[in-house]
Amino acid sequence: MKRGATGTGISVLLSLLTILIIISPPLYAEQIEIGVIRNSEIIVRFEKPLKNAAEEVEEIYPDIKAGLEKTIGWKVTFRPTVLLIKESKTFRKMAGNNQFVAFAVPRKNLIVIDYSKMKTHPFTLGITLRHELCHLLLHHYIREENLPRWLDEGISQWVSGGIAEIIMDTKRSPLKDAALSGRFIPVSALTERFPKEGKSLLLAYEESKSIVEYMGREYGRNGVLKLLKNLRDGDDVDAAIQKAFKTTLQELEIKWHKQLGKRITWVTYLSGNLYELLFFLAALITIAGFIRLLMKKRNYKDDDDDDDYYEE
Repeated sequence: MKRGATGTGISVLLSLLTILIIISPPLYAEQIEIGVIRNSEIIVRFEKPLKNAAEEVEEIYPDIKAGLEKTIGWKVTFRPTVLLIKESKTFRKMAGNNQFVAFAVPRKNLIVIDYSKMKTHPFTLGITLRHELCHLLLHHYIREENLPRWLDEGISQWVSGGIAEIIMDTKRSPLKDAALSGRFIPVSALTERFPKEGKSLLLAYEESKSIVEYMGREYGRNGVLKLLKNLRDGDDVDAAIQKAFKTTLQELEIKWHKQLGKRITWVTYLSGNLYELLFFLAALITIAGFIRLLMKKRNYKDDDDDDDYYEE
């Protein structure tokens, strides 16, 4: 995630925090007591209990950097700052949402990670760092007005094995619901920002991942890299897609929707939710049996009342 969890900018607290981190480390240290590890490639700032985690970041960063450079084909020529936060409560105040595990601030070359969630499947320090570093790399080479939010997030998931920086319920996919109902969020609505929260936010992330994966399947890795090169060269996203894929963004979106419709049918949807469906049917059967039992008891009572009447 970049520019804060809501996509509408950095919160006042985050703005203050980044100023303290970048400009006045001693003042920030007085408030929270942080440690710093720095070398020629990376700066790691951390709350003192996270020293081991900070050392791990320093150790794994060279391989993550090299792997990302190989995947995208661009050099990481800047030195990022990674801030490790110990408490989710503190991180939530910065990110504005409890579902996020990390975010990036490209203009500061800053990555902020909620370390308390780094052992929550499927998140690890390595995967999260690779994802957020990709955000910084894209923004380092591509002007912000040429990099739509959906592509920024989609590429960052693409290079991190499909992992986003947001906790999702894989059993309940908003994308599957959208494919069945046709109620997608148009990519044009995801150019500058994502929805603030809830199902729409999850759908925005899933759509971003899915459309970039579709590009990879249809046009290959080289096609995706050509798209990024066009953006780096100064093309806007419409021109970049036209040059890379010989199609328009609108046509690409339509084809992607159609392919999703073929892959996600009611049969596949129900088979993927078989356990929930069986549980629901069992509940209906139980309720129906209970109602029948009540009706039988009422009928017996009515029969008893009739017998009493005739006896009189």
